[in-house]
Amino acid sequence: MSALAPYLEYARKAFAREATYRIELLAEVGSLVLRVYLLRSLWTALYARNVAPMGLPLHSMITYATVAMLMSLVLEVDGTRVIREKLREGGIALDLMKPIVVPFAYFSDGFGQTLVHALAIVPSLVFSLLLVHIDVPSAATLAVFLLSFALGYGVNFFVNFLLNGVAFWTLETFGLQLIVRWISDLLSGQILPLAFFPGWFGRAVFALPFAAIYSTPLLIYIGIIPPRQWANALVVQSAWLAVTAAASYLLWRAAARRVVVQGG
Repeated sequence: MSALAPYLEYARKAFAREATYRIELLAEVGSLVLRVYLLRSLWTALYARNVAPMGLPLHSMITYATVAMLMSLVLEVDGTRVIREKLREGGIALDLMKPIVVPFAYFSDGFGQTLVHALAIVPSLVFSLLLVHIDVPSAATLAVFLLSFALGYGVNFFVNFLLNGVAFWTLETFGLQLIVRWISDLLSGQILPLAFFPGWFGRAVFALPFAAIYSTPLLIYIGIIPPRQWANALVVQSAWLAVTAAASYLLWRAAARRVVVQGG
């Protein structure tokens, strides 16, 4: 337990730091509720024009969009962006001198921030229920959804880590992150169910790591991935978690050997 103490402290301090911005958090909740209302109106209008994924009724689509919005409160927190900030300021050298596993410290910091935003899910869900009808799955489905969500959270962390880790060579990753963020939002299933993409392109999109972040948990939640396919879906997510974690490990080993400090 003593070995985890520094990382628990990182998470605690990040939680306290993030919790000081209460007005920003309330604004985030209000923005999310407004987006849920707008999405409900949008999908209702689209379904009235027969523009819908095959086999996905309107109430399931509204549930999908609403749960995706709630997930985004957690998944859009990027604790690894501190890498490029520390490189610019010179603080990365101090981190490397500390008796800690630096990537784990960044994960802990991000996790502390995530806990604050996770608390915002409760009022967001309450307000959303007043605006839209959300399907509530069985206890077993909900448990598998939460497990899948945790795996997706891990994949999301390592993808962000890889993107920000490029800053060791480029010193800036904002443009790259912006492009990948747009691609990820579309191909992860956050905005549109991946069932919208036809043929070989749809199959290719499902095979990307982005699908493990949003699409798999959401499809489990609304029942598109049935119980008999849960194990396969979780195995694919776990495989992407292992691949992105291994790639992050290799990148960090290479990056730590060539620290370029700008400023400081």
